[in-house]
Amino acid sequence: MSLYAAYAGNLDARLMSRRAPHSPLRGTGWLSGWRLTFGGEQMGWEGALATVVEAPGAQLFVALYDIAPMDEESMDRWEGVGMDIYRRMRVRVHTLEGDEAAWIYVLNGYEGGLPSARYLGEIADAAESAGAPHDYVMELRKRPC
Repeated sequence: MSLYAAYAGNLDARLMSRRAPHSPLRGTGWLSGWRLTFGGEQMGWEGALATVVEAPGAQLFVALYDIAPMDEESMDRWEGVGMDIYRRMRVRVHTLEGDEAAWIYVLNGYEGGLPSARYLGEIADAAESAGAPHDYVMELRKRPC
């Protein structure tokens, strides 16, 4: 199994159980020096798509999944890896048990543009359901859309 660091809508364990049914949630953690942003407005159906960028001093809340080999291809398909929308990148996630190497999806597009209100609401709801701190969720809900 490989370790996947999920952000945005993939923080929702119910959603992930449909996208990767053989891949259990292991826990949560933080990517230090990364932040959530949006880009690729021309690639999205309702505005810009979620992605991450390096940002000194920032922290991104993530959910960690043990992705089974049989789910890796379906996750890549869902995230548009074959269509060059997202790519995988290796990152180091800070957890209560220590640092862990994981992979994450990063948008193949420039930062910029706004997400739809519906999409941003889904991301905030997913963060809340994953146990993100209240102030983190409130910052998501206040973002412009």
